[in-house]
Amino acid sequence: MKLSHGLSLNGHPSGRHFLQIPGPTNVPDRILRAMDYPTIDHRGPEFQQLGKSVLAGIRRIFQTEGPVIIFPASGTGAWEAALVNTLSPGDAVLMCETGHFATLWKRMAERLGLVVEFIPGDWRHGVDAAAIEARLAADRDRRFRAVCVVHNETSTGVTSRIDEVRHAIDRAGHPALLMVDTISSLGSIDYRHDAWGVDVTVAGSQKGLMLPPGISFNAISAKALGATKQARLPRSYWDWNEMLAANANGFFPSTPATNLLYGLHEAIAMLLEEGLPNVFSRHQRHAEATRTAVRGWGLEILCRDPDGHSPALTAVVMPDGHSADALRRIALENFNLSLGQGLGKLADRVFRIGHLGDFNDLTLLGTLGGVEMALCLADVPHRRGGVQAAMDSLAASAPKAPRVECRSA
Repeated sequence: MKLSHGLSLNGHPSGRHFLQIPGPTNVPDRILRAMDYPTIDHRGPEFQQLGKSVLAGIRRIFQTEGPVIIFPASGTGAWEAALVNTLSPGDAVLMCETGHFATLWKRMAERLGLVVEFIPGDWRHGVDAAAIEARLAADRDRRFRAVCVVHNETSTGVTSRIDEVRHAIDRAGHPALLMVDTISSLGSIDYRHDAWGVDVTVAGSQKGLMLPPGISFNAISAKALGATKQARLPRSYWDWNEMLAANANGFFPSTPATNLLYGLHEAIAMLLEEGLPNVFSRHQRHAEATRTAVRGWGLEILCRDPDGHSPALTAVVMPDGHSADALRRIALENFNLSLGQGLGKLADRVFRIGHLGDFNDLTLLGTLGGVEMALCLADVPHRRGGVQAAMDSLAASAPKAPRVECRSA
């Protein structure tokens, strides 16, 4: 066994590794080259220019005029930062069970000393805004200090309507903060921090932003920043106020992830060059083609709500008696293709196809081709032709390029 660009049990694999888990995603060469720049003095003027640029640019990706704080951390750190900067021990928080990551965020909140009410879910549908409204309307003592939801549940491939959650809170006339996890949606799915009235948005670098893991984000509203004055949960490293004070001049209070910030600078440029509406449309096309392939194979999509199908990933349910992990192992060993595993209560029951980040039509077709061949080798009952169905979907929905007239000499 040796480690190379992929994990190989039988020598170095030829060709590229198809990393089609729903994050970390493939890092494009352009970003890799940007990160290859020598590390600089993070207290010097060159870094100050970089810091100001990325802090301004990332606001455009969150679609906010407010501050975005960047931590050297995974998305888990940004979860904690969102909670400890705004809440106090014993505060009540309303959360929704949409999948594995919503459950982990709940567990963190409880460990921090918060009292969590968890609206139950079946892991096949998104957030129930009506249930949130009913629970907040019944909260006459205004015990709930925050509502925390996951925009795109990475474990299930289900996206929730954050604008509907905002409307539900407003209809209930409740003052609770709205916190949203966009770890697998930012840069892949339309998300509007300001327009949707979100108070804290949590995100990470390793998915739609096309970077390696290592930096995470809190976009914060004025209301959330005001909440820090009363918040009594312990915080030091995660303190927003220290970060904002240093960020005002383009710096950070502790050592930043300089080379990841080089990559972030390039990622922001790439997303804005393509145009966010075009980025979101591209993800929608690839998601629909993937679902077309799954239906063509006669397999079941985990998400049961057509309006909740994720543009970033698709979770596929295995037929009874067949192992998702065995299929994933066959895909990796035979085709150098990594698919996402089932998490939590979905372990070994589903596999997940990531179609987000640095991704195009041919990457998708290669991925789906690997899945179809793995289904055959694993003797999973299915119909052939899913890849062809996806090809037809992509051809029918392809953006029309300008025609170029060819003339012979």
